[in-house]
Amino acid sequence: MSDNSLVHLYDPPERFVAGVVGVPGQRTFFLQARSGRMITSVSVEKEQVLILADKINDLLEQVSPSNSAAGSDNEYLGGVDNGPLEQPLVDQFRVGTIQLSWDGQGHRVVIEAYSAEETSPEVLAVHLLPAQATAFAERAQRLVAAGRPPCIFCGRPLDAEGHLCVRANGFHRRLG
Repeated sequence: MSDNSLVHLYDPPERFVAGVVGVPGQRTFFLQARSGRMITSVSVEKEQVLILADKINDLLEQVSPSNSAAGSDNEYLGGVDNGPLEQPLVDQFRVGTIQLSWDGQGHRVVIEAYSAEETSPEVLAVHLLPAQATAFAERAQRLVAAGRPPCIFCGRPLDAEGHLCVRANGFHRRLG
């Protein structure tokens, strides 16, 4: 983080989730952190949500031996959060890059989401207990999977109207 960045810090948040607004094919994905009355929502790409969830699971697998000593995980009694995004939903910034790391001293997963806008740098910094990180990853994976099913030929998402599939010689594929 640069010295002139506006940092939205949650260590740990009461709630950190990925969520969507809209219907499959026209959804906008968000990361949202809340502690008390402070809420920060940032828009992300669907692929960023999926990759973040996968990388969190990989990271927790790598640190699991040191993670077992983290008694602070007992502080988090929530499970997977299936609730809607907090309202009012105000997009603080669009995420460009995401950095993921492990804080061995605090036994926390650290997520730093940087704004795509370089002229007004902002960062959403979230420090998650391992159980919070696991719950976030589970929700995020389900959220992405709930979108449009992939075409069996090309893997691109199918719309209800269908699409021109390049792997099926231009055949117009439809759902159902």
